[in-house]
Amino acid sequence: MLAGSPSSARTTTTCNTLLRELQQIWMDIGENEAEKDRMLMELERECLEVYRRKVDEAATAKARLHQAVAAKEAELATLIATLGDLNTHFPINMENKTSSLKSQLAMVTPLVEDLKVKKEERIKQFADVKCQIEKINGEISGFSQFVDSLNLEEQDLSLRKLGEYQTHLRTLQKEKSERLHKVLAHVNEVHSMCSVLGLDFGKTISDVHPSLHGTSLEQATNISDSTLEGLENAILKLKTEKKVRFQKLKDIAASLFELWQIMDSTKEEKSYFSRITSVIRLSETEIVEPAALSLEIIQQTSQEVERLSKLKASRMKELVMKRRSELEDMCVKTHIEPDPSTAIEKSNAMIDSGLVDPSELLANIEAQISKVKAEALGRKEIMDRIERWLSACEEENWLEDYNLDQNRYSAGRGAHLSLKRAERARITVNKIPAMVDNLISKTIVWENEKKKSFLYDGVRLVTILEEYKLTRLQKEEEKKRFRDQKKLHDLLLTERESIYGSKPSPRRASSFRMTGNGYRGSGNGSMTPTPRRNSVASPTMEPMTPRSYSGRQNGYSKEMRRLTTAPLNFVAIPKEDTISFSSVYGSEPGSPLQS
Repeated sequence: MLAGSPSSARTTTTCNTLLRELQQIWMDIGENEAEKDRMLMELERECLEVYRRKVDEAATAKARLHQAVAAKEAELATLIATLGDLNTHFPINMENKTSSLKSQLAMVTPLVEDLKVKKEERIKQFADVKCQIEKINGEISGFSQFVDSLNLEEQDLSLRKLGEYQTHLRTLQKEKSERLHKVLAHVNEVHSMCSVLGLDFGKTISDVHPSLHGTSLEQATNISDSTLEGLENAILKLKTEKKVRFQKLKDIAASLFELWQIMDSTKEEKSYFSRITSVIRLSETEIVEPAALSLEIIQQTSQEVERLSKLKASRMKELVMKRRSELEDMCVKTHIEPDPSTAIEKSNAMIDSGLVDPSELLANIEAQISKVKAEALGRKEIMDRIERWLSACEEENWLEDYNLDQNRYSAGRGAHLSLKRAERARITVNKIPAMVDNLISKTIVWENEKKKSFLYDGVRLVTILEEYKLTRLQKEEEKKRFRDQKKLHDLLLTERESIYGSKPSPRRASSFRMTGNGYRGSGNGSMTPTPRRNSVASPTMEPMTPRSYSGRQNGYSKEMRRLTTAPLNFVAIPKEDTISFSSVYGSEPGSPLQS
């Protein structure tokens, strides 16, 4: 005990009192001094043992307190290091310890408890973040993983480490979101293609992963690599199937359209398959209509093609005749000779005899139609020039008729319009020789390029044009000869009138009133050609044009196609209707006395 303290003073007083009382007892007993000394020494020894025991106990208690304080301080340091809480400092100066151990312990303990609570909270945060990380990793990898309990002695629970985990978690969450969007996009694409193809979407998507078509709210959509790969493979298969079906439908539809054209199907028959018509007009990627490429649609179209094919076989003869007629009409319009191997009579006989398949014959006629169309396209420029030439020839014929009209200069209604047309016709007629020469040169160039003759209704066009030029030249010569004869006739009449007077003899007047021979008497006794057209057998034939050949081809045999080169003679008339100049002017006429 410390000297001077109240408790020590009381202890000392008590001990002295007890010692005096003990000595008095010894005196009364009569103990000797030696016994007294022995007993006092024993008493001191016992007291010393009690003190020593108490000191030892106190030292032990101090050591325990010191150890407890050290343990708390170590624990505090560990918690600070684990939590990375740099803002927490030791409240005790480790070098100058002025406070008691109990005070130190009392100050450290609350800090340790607070940090323990904070550590528990931090552990929960770490556990939550790691749980989410492992869960997302499991969803991405496709394998479920269990989160092991954290090793508190080895784990870094600092905010920095927690931030790293949280950053990693956000990265995984972003990847999960992207994968989820990708999975949903793939699922939507699968749904769209299944709709177009008429397939069961639920079964198709469940084959990839059941969660993609699950109805349970607790069942999350699988976003693993295997699921994405399965969706991509499913999409690839569906795209391939879509492409195959689309091409198959196009092929069947092409046959269907061909049969419609051949069979002349009505709009009502076609309207049932209007959906197919609208589908094949689109590209493969543009088709989104449900069941547009379903097996039912393809099967219905195939059945219709099969039905029309059977109907086509029964009507093939009629179709052959119809297409051959169309070919002939096309050849007539384009002035091309049709192939005689498929003529209607010959085709009819071959079909009836069974020597040829009607389908093959029809295909042959179709090929001939295509050939005629292509040939007509290559002949278009020359045919246009022929049409302009023929139009000019018609104007020439009209002008000749107009010139023979004795009343063409009358003041009748519409005379001025005819006069204007005659002026235009003369300009056009003057261009005919140049037209013919240009047409000949163009035709020859065409023949040299094509290495074949340009035929017009079976006759070479250059031959027609050359013969036309020859007959036109002969016609001009006949006109010139007629004008010369007319001048001579007028001269003879003038001389005769100067000798015998102007009164014509009955014989002469009657001779010039005859009009059946192709001439018409004029007021001055001259003769002009009538507008009568010469027949084919007439020796004074008009210049032959391609239209003349076309008309003759339809009415006469092929031997009549060649142009006659007989010279045009406007004064040559049948013998029985002819009054020759020798009969009129060859001898001296009789005198008036003789008549």
